[in-house]
Order: sequence, then structure tokens, then C-alpha cells
Amino acid sequence: MSRMVPRAVLVYLVIISVLAVSPGTWCREHGHMRRGWRNAAAVHGNHHQRHRHSEHRVPRWTANSIEFQETKIQVLASSSSPSSVPATFNVLDFGAKGDGKTDDTKAFDAAWYAACKLTGPTVLVPSGYTFLVKPISFSGPNCGPNIVFQLEGKIIAPTGSQAWGSGILQWIEFTKLSKITIKGNGVIEGQGSVWWSNSMADTTTGLNKMPSTKPTALRIYGSTDVTVTGITIQNSPQTHLKFDACTNVQVSGVTVSSPGDSPNTDGIHLQNSKTVLIHDSSLACGDDCVSIQMGCSDVLIHNVNCGPGHGISIGGLGRDYTKACVSNITVRDSTMANTLTGVRIKTWQGGSGAVQNVMFSNIRVSEVATPIMIDQFYCDKGRCENDTAAVAVSGVTYENIRGTYTYQPVHFACSDSLPCVGVSLTTIQLQQAQPSSHSNDPFCWETYGELKTTTVPPIGCIQKGKPSESPSQLITC
Repeated sequence: MSRMVPRAVLVYLVIISVLAVSPGTWCREHGHMRRGWRNAAAVHGNHHQRHRHSEHRVPRWTANSIEFQETKIQVLASSSSPSSVPATFNVLDFGAKGDGKTDDTKAFDAAWYAACKLTGPTVLVPSGYTFLVKPISFSGPNCGPNIVFQLEGKIIAPTGSQAWGSGILQWIEFTKLSKITIKGNGVIEGQGSVWWSNSMADTTTGLNKMPSTKPTALRIYGSTDVTVTGITIQNSPQTHLKFDACTNVQVSGVTVSSPGDSPNTDGIHLQNSKTVLIHDSSLACGDDCVSIQMGCSDVLIHNVNCGPGHGISIGGLGRDYTKACVSNITVRDSTMANTLTGVRIKTWQGGSGAVQNVMFSNIRVSEVATPIMIDQFYCDKGRCENDTAAVAVSGVTYENIRGTYTYQPVHFACSDSLPCVGVSLTTIQLQQAQPSSHSNDPFCWETYGELKTTTVPPIGCIQKGKPSESPSQLITC
């Protein structure tokens, strides 16, 4: 396929031709007579207001490939050149084939390495191509800010066990970056079905059996000012999109797609992240559409379509006696369809910490098993030990939640030793999807708060005020 030579390559070729000029050759630039390349560099030092240096690794072109020399050279850039145009690094120009069969991992690495040292570059994954990429990390912290990863094509994960070794926690990772943007109309395809069922495994020899550790499709770690917009992530082996230890995160226009029965395939997973905005996205998966875990605060989610999946959840928190603190969470103007729960808080017995100041507002549910839930006895395995310690839950508001349920409209199961307090409900209207003679009434246990309006169905189990006895454990976050 013929392509125009990239602008960056033309610059390189010009530089190479200049280097080829003999030292005795006179050249004229901006009115100054300069003798050879070294003299030009000396003049540059005397006129720093008119010229600037930038470093690039220079490619040596052959008929079929690019070989990168490690030697760095100084590139003269005139102040009259269009320096405001950011550099674009197309993975095809670094050797990627994009045929869906050839391993393109090294080409992606090379494109990232070339872009990383600049400010405001774009790494382009072009449309019309399918790139097979093994586990890869696009790493800082020594990269420049404002890198754009422009995904227009399709990236697919390998389906052979050899690529994954004994198990890897993430497939594509961006780590320790500042002002990183991942955007475009492209697709990240996790090919998770081989993990969910191990259908490709030879049950006799174990040939090609996938590791028990399933990777997250796209993880962003330890980064600030992160934007993810427009892309589609589908069929991840496990979680689709994870933010860990990030600050100032914006997610919009993202599509997540995997079957409703795909195990542990959370849509978006937040952990130890602060100041997060997720909006105008469609999330269909086999677990929580959005999972908000320990260490998260100041999270706003709005205009999200969830389903199939398990709804939008805070937790599970406090597993294995850990401390978990979550605060200032708002979920509004969103829909849940054919999900296990709608809006949920779930904590393990034995944990510590607190969930505080949570708002669920303007939520539409359609054939959701249990639209409203707090479960301080959460357990996703066969048997869990009873424990009086718990993650405290307080200041939770539900307002204008409407639609249909298939199992139970409201389920509040709070700790005996640390009851839920400050639970407020306003304009709750939930109808059974399939009217029948049997219906599960709202359930409350150790739940304190108030009903600010009448509800459908009536929720008479909320206890007014606060518990008479002080909590048996100190709440610190």
C-alpha cells in the first residue's frame, strides 16, 4: 500500500543530506554565511533567539524496514518553521503490519519511544488495520506531557498461552504519565472468550491452556490529568478499563461490550483514584458496569447506560480485613437495563473504614433484579466468616429512582455493630416487571434514616433517626 512520506521523515532526509555536505561547502541561511555543519551549530549558539534544538533518533531507511540508530544528533529548527504543529508518530512507519497476524508489539514500542521525549506528540494507530499486540506498557515518568494516543484502528490480544507466560495482570498499560489522552473511534479487542471457557485448551496435555490470572484490557496507573474518550473496549478477559492511583480523570463517549455471562468483566474499575468524571458512555459487561473501590473520592458519573451487567457499585470494600475509604460519590441521570442490581454499596465483614456522602439521583431501571442495595454482608465465595467489624456506611441519598424490578425493589442489609446511618429516600417508584401473586417486599436490617416522600412500594422498614447506642468501633478515614 503506497503512503505519503511522513513530514518527520522528510525532515530526517534533509538533515542527512546536510550532513553529507563537505566541510568546505558554504551555505547561506537567514543572511548568515556558515561553513559546514559545525559552523552552523556555532552560529546557532550566538543566535538562540532565532533557532532552537530538539533531539530525535534518526532512522536509517532500507528497502523494507527502518533501523533506528542509537546515536542522537542535534536538529536545527528555524523559528520560521511551523513548530506549533505537533509531531505524529504512525505505528505503520515504525514497522507495524496491521494484518492481524504479525506481532506488531515492537513497532508500538518504537513509536511510543520516539514520541515520549516530546511535548504534545500523537501516537497514531490508523484506521483500516488490525494490529496484533502482546502485553505492552507505555511508560513514563520521563515522558513529556500532553501525549495523545490516537486509536482509529483495531488492536487485538493474542489468543495463545505463550504470550501470557504464567499470568499477567494487564494487557495494555499506561503508567506514570501527565496529561495523557487516549481517544479515537478505534477498538481494543481482548478476545476474552478463550479465557472465559478455556475452550482452546487440550484437556489431556494442557496445551494452550490460558493462565488462571486473567488480564485487564486497559489499565492506567499513577497518572494525572487523564482523558479517555470515544474508544471501544470489548471482550476483555477480565476488567475492561481500570484506573489505579490516578488524579483528574475524564471518561466520555466510551463503549464497553462483552456478554452478560462473561465472568468478572467489570466495565470501568476505579481504585485509589480521585476527581473522576465518567459520562455519556455505554457499558455492557458480565460484572459491575462501574466498580468504585477503596481510596476513591470525588467521583461523578452521569448519563451512563449500563446493561447487561451488575449495575454501578461501590465495593466490595474491606475484603481480608482491609481498610477502605470512599467519599463524595455521585451517580445521576443514568439507566440500568437487565442488570443484577441498579445502584449498590457492598462491603465485606471484618473490614474497616467508611463510605460517606453518596448520592444516587435520577436513575431509570428496567427489569433490574434489585434496583437499590446496601449489603454489608457481601460474600462472593461459598462461605464467609461472620465478623462484627465492618466498613461504616453513612450519608447515602436515593432520589427519583424509577422503573421495574424482577426480584426485590430494595435490600438494605447493614451491620449489627455498625448500622447504616443517614440513609435518605425521595421519590422512589419501583414496579414489579412481571406482576404475580408472589413479590419480595423491601428489606431493611439495621438501617437508619428517613423517607422524605411516599414510595412505591412502601418502604416501612427504615428506622428513623440514629441508633441509640454508639458504634462499637471507631470510624477513621
